[in-house]
Amino acid sequence: MTNDFSRTLSLLRREKKISQRKAAEALGVSQALLSHYENGVREPGLPFVVAAADYYKVSLDFLLGRTMQRDGMMITEQDISDISLDKDNVLKGSASAMLNKKLLINATAVLFDVVGKVNDKGLTRDIADYLNTAFFKAYRYVNAFDGESLPQVFSTPDSCFAELCDIKMKKCESHLRSRNYKKELAPKMSPEFLQKEYPKLSPALFSLLHSVSEQLEDEMK
Repeated sequence: MTNDFSRTLSLLRREKKISQRKAAEALGVSQALLSHYENGVREPGLPFVVAAADYYKVSLDFLLGRTMQRDGMMITEQDISDISLDKDNVLKGSASAMLNKKLLINATAVLFDVVGKVNDKGLTRDIADYLNTAFFKAYRYVNAFDGESLPQVFSTPDSCFAELCDIKMKKCESHLRSRNYKKELAPKMSPEFLQKEYPKLSPALFSLLHSVSEQLEDEMK
């Protein structure tokens, strides 16, 4: 049983605003045993897990930490809408925020499309893991501004999440540096190719790369 189970079990009880004693009675176990389950000291059997899912009205997959969807639905590519294609997009912000959003969306689209043409799922996974971790880290810092926490998402402690993100990203970097592609399998990344292949998206990519390059040069001064 994963740590996600004990954490989720405790969170659901607190959300329901009931005591351990009351929850234990409803689930047919002692308060001491429920405390052990919530703290990860002991692992419950399947009957208890099913009873807990029914009691808190969530799916087994959610209770076990296999999905963030309480109804147990697994998200797929088809489930994710592309907000950049939505004419009724209501997400607005400052001019700077909107510009950076478009730059990141377009630049990321080019990167994954180019990499996706290479027969190497590991390459795609390393890039995705790296970018996802960077986003997670930035989002968690911003989330801390209002003092609200999302224990289901931010399960790592505040004291070490940044360091763990850095370790994860360093591992991805190591994998990327160590990959040695045959010339015929290497992603095509020349400016000429990108401009021709992605005439509408490549300007955003080049703008992002140029901006970051200038920022890095400033850091060297």
